Amino acid sequence: MSSEYTPAEDTFLLCDYIDTISGESALEIGSGSGFVTRLLESRFDFVACTDIDHTVLRNQTHATENRICCNAADAIHYKFDVIVSNPPYLDTKTIRFLDTDGGCGGVQVPIIFLRSAVPLLHMNGHIAMVMSSLSRYDLFTQEASGMGLCSEIVMRRHLFFEDIYIVRVRHL
Repeated sequence: MSSEYTPAEDTFLLCDYIDTISGESALEIGSGSGFVTRLLESRFDFVACTDIDHTVLRNQTHATENRICCNAADAIHYKFDVIVSNPPYLDTKTIRFLDTDGGCGGVQVPIIFLRSAVPLLHMNGHIAMVMSSLSRYDLFTQEASGMGLCSEIVMRRHLFFEDIYIVRVRHL
């Protein structure tokens, strides 16, 4: 722990998506360096971010306002128009590295983030999350559907050995 996630292809895909939206309020779950949160601040009136690692938050390369140290969004009690995340999505048996390990099927952490985010979402809002073709997207959509949500892939980028995509989740 205590080392921020360096922006990479998945971060840039999320930024491309953010460039297409704007609104009043946004939250980033797992802000790492603050790179994505800074972009959100240019497109939304009020922005907050969370990260599980206090040291990373305190030393963000792209320091942002409204930084909250907590697991997913568990400490937040505010409704947002948009919630974004580039969660750890690597398929791992256990979660040893909080910045990369997504757990079983690569969706264990994204599902934790989703469960934490849904109560904070305005009825007409949406969640945008980065996922990988190497993850069990079917398990993620199954979980979302069970929570009364619909999900769809809205952006995609092909990399050498995988596709990464932005999954948008909304209330039914």
